[in-house]
Amino acid sequence: MCGFTGFVGTLEDKERVLENMMNTIVHRGPDSAGMFTDEDAALGFRRLSIIDIGETGNQPLYNEDGSKVLTFNGEIYNYQELRDELIQAGHVFVTNTDSETLLHGYEQWGEKLVERLRGMYAFVIWDRNEKKLFGARDMFGIKPFYYAKMNGTFLFGSEIKSFLEHPHFEKVFNEKALGNYLSFQFVPTNETFFKGVYCLQPGYYFVYQDGKMKAVRYFEPNFTGDTDKSFEEVVNEVEETMKESVKMHKISDVEVASYLSSGVDSSYLTYLSQVDHTFTVGFDDQKYSEIQDAKEFADSIGMKNDSKVITPQEYWDVLSDFTYYMDEPVADPAAVALYFLSKEAAKKVKVVLSGEGSDELFGGYNIYCEPLEYNGFDRIPMWMRRFLGRFAERCMPREMKGRGFLMRHGKTLEERYFANATTIFTEREADKLLKKGCVPGIQRVTAPLYKRVQGKDPVTKMQYVDMHLWLVHDILMKGDKMGMANSLEVRVPFLDKEVMKLAQRLPLDYKVRAPKTKVALRAAADKVIRKKTAEKKKLGFPIPIRVWLREERYYTQVRRMFESEASKRFFHTAYLIRLLEEHKKGKHDNSRKIWTVYIFLVWYERYFMHEKPVHPAMN
Repeated sequence: MCGFTGFVGTLEDKERVLENMMNTIVHRGPDSAGMFTDEDAALGFRRLSIIDIGETGNQPLYNEDGSKVLTFNGEIYNYQELRDELIQAGHVFVTNTDSETLLHGYEQWGEKLVERLRGMYAFVIWDRNEKKLFGARDMFGIKPFYYAKMNGTFLFGSEIKSFLEHPHFEKVFNEKALGNYLSFQFVPTNETFFKGVYCLQPGYYFVYQDGKMKAVRYFEPNFTGDTDKSFEEVVNEVEETMKESVKMHKISDVEVASYLSSGVDSSYLTYLSQVDHTFTVGFDDQKYSEIQDAKEFADSIGMKNDSKVITPQEYWDVLSDFTYYMDEPVADPAAVALYFLSKEAAKKVKVVLSGEGSDELFGGYNIYCEPLEYNGFDRIPMWMRRFLGRFAERCMPREMKGRGFLMRHGKTLEERYFANATTIFTEREADKLLKKGCVPGIQRVTAPLYKRVQGKDPVTKMQYVDMHLWLVHDILMKGDKMGMANSLEVRVPFLDKEVMKLAQRLPLDYKVRAPKTKVALRAAADKVIRKKTAEKKKLGFPIPIRVWLREERYYTQVRRMFESEASKRFFHTAYLIRLLEEHKKGKHDNSRKIWTVYIFLVWYERYFMHEKPVHPAMN
């Protein structure tokens, strides 16, 4: 586990520039650093030692003749199997790392290497002879990968902030991303808030040579629902597959622990893993805390649970540093809590298991029940539903029961569903808020995804959309960035190649039977953990921002930001103040709208109101 950064292109004083780029991501790898430069390329690496923790595991790594150079972030869980095959083919290994299998694997199989990998990864290999850069990102997007081509230089790395140290990089705010951000609470495309900077999409590899980049998709989810097995047989298969995945994800030369909430995903993983430590965070208000339930579950299986109560002031004090580590604004309040969770875990371990991905693969979100529970309403002619939806949006009071339902069902699934999160700002609202208006963009993001799953059932369509948007740009983004902010590796056994093969074969009835979700997974969990936990309805990660925003000190803090010059640059501030006042007086719950804008402004201040953002360790 680590972070890497680098570039292809000519530059004087390569070593100094590369070192500065590496220093911006020191949190990703505090154990050691390494670099490679030649006249055409520079590769920098920061290491968090997990496997082969001695000096032999340091990167960059080289093949036998030194013609190929690797920097790699992640874990290859089937590396021992690949290593044996490569040794038989005549390759000579000089380390016991999983990293080295990528080098020799590329020598042996070329670009088809990625089809053999089981793990989480982002990596590059520089071919010194052909002056070619090969890189790839894992099939789910667990590990981040960014790139930019500017002024004759191709930049790449684990985090965008490293690019700011390169003299050829031009830091320009990408304002056109703001509209979608206000609806999604994250940027839902391969574009970023930095103009000219892109993220390599999950399941893609690329080749950069002679100033040109070619990206190729090597994996795409295909939910067939095709199985001839009985429900009981599938439940047993889920159990065996998850046992094997957890076993693979525990491969490490250092201790592995687990995050633990009160839900079925982390609880089931914790039981299967039999780790020594579990970690939980929460708040003083019991409505927003899973600490007690997590502790009770840990006690029920004889495991130790360490917990932390996050104070409101701690939470608010870390927001600027939070946006530094994230690179881009992500307005999910749970992301900040995840920072504290990873910080607590990092006090004792370097590696934790986490339950991300279960909902997308096994059908876990509560909203997946909606098409099944209300399919009778959907038989009403579409013209009438559209009329009712427009009436609800424009004429019904915002807090009136049923308004949201009518608005959602006044549209087709393809029109209304774009991510698991509730729409923060509708496009109509975003257009009113933004000084330059909002060009409708949601459909441009989702239409290509829905096109690929034509003819599938509605739950499968929702899963597919969530895998490409919510999972990549929210769940996994915050998981990686908050873990690495504290030099902690986060592993996700549900997001595994073999688990995915199983999940793709699950028929709808084995995923969702409204109002029950994750039917097959819960049945597997019910065999080994207490029923209360196995059957608990999904809660998410509750954060009391709606309460805090009605308190004078936080209301004042947000109002000050809403009246700032940065805010006036983009927004009609009177609209923002009205949202804030309505919320404070209890007229409407505008907390998510307020939070989405506020986090953006905190981020913008950190990255664009100064020449360069300063690493928190330097403050």
